[in-house]
Amino acid sequence: MLRTLMRAVPAIILAVAASLTAPTALAAAPAPASAVAADPAAPGAYPVAYTDLTVSASGRSYSARVWYPGTTAGANAPVAQGLHPGLAFGHGFFQDISKYETVLRHYASWGFITVTPKSQGGLSPSHTGFADDLNAGLTWLTAQNATAGSRFAGTVDTGRYALSGHSMGGGAALLAASRNPAVKTVSTLAAAETNPSAITASAALTIPAQYVGGTKDTIAGVADHQRKMYDAKRAPTQLRVITGGFHCGFVDSNGFGCDSGSITRAEQQRLTRSVTTTYLLYSLGLDSTLQDQVWGTAAQNLPGVVYTAKP
Repeated sequence: MLRTLMRAVPAIILAVAASLTAPTALAAAPAPASAVAADPAAPGAYPVAYTDLTVSASGRSYSARVWYPGTTAGANAPVAQGLHPGLAFGHGFFQDISKYETVLRHYASWGFITVTPKSQGGLSPSHTGFADDLNAGLTWLTAQNATAGSRFAGTVDTGRYALSGHSMGGGAALLAASRNPAVKTVSTLAAAETNPSAITASAALTIPAQYVGGTKDTIAGVADHQRKMYDAKRAPTQLRVITGGFHCGFVDSNGFGCDSGSITRAEQQRLTRSVTTTYLLYSLGLDSTLQDQVWGTAAQNLPGVVYTAKP
């Protein structure tokens, strides 16, 4: 039954495309040494911290967990020194945010402050409401950055915001990006078509967009979801399809109605961390040395990932 429900409210993601020429991105800024490494599939240098709280912004209020780079690891640790990019991540249909801990911890280790709403988790979620929740998370980060006494005061790089999400959350991230000029880039995992349409939203985007999917996805398959989003999107954009990857391979454990693939979950998540982390670091202007891994020969020849792109 869950698979039927998830098909009704699916998730889209497309994967990266090919070219040796880099698309327009934010002006590259020198990244801190702790945020640059040869293998973004491996953990970054920051201790991983998190806090549970209520996000209130833009007339919306919801419970959320925020993952962030800390001075030490664990709950409610101080934020690591410096300015850190902001990311809002949307969960899939009927999925708890705890299912995404592996990838969210990884992004925090690379310096991202990531707001993960717990909203829209029932059987009748509002896609447009979820998009607004994601954008409210970024608005909240901006307010926290300017609020004396906030844990995040003076730590958010408000000029470097991104959106991401899995399945329904990936579609909602595209809706949100089409509504928010503060967003500089979007990366999705098995993004699903939504109501209103994430395909239509993709066509309206002028910022870089990445769609990541799997060849064995039977819930929000590439052909009916991420490929249509990618085709609708003007350059710069990329579609990166993990060979043998499956819809539930993007989460940490299967639930009722999940599909399966021909590669292990660990391998799929390793490839996901690699292609999404390099993309986010480069497209936000945090590490210009990653151009080849995002748009060049290294991206085109990454084993296990089919690459398509409009740079």
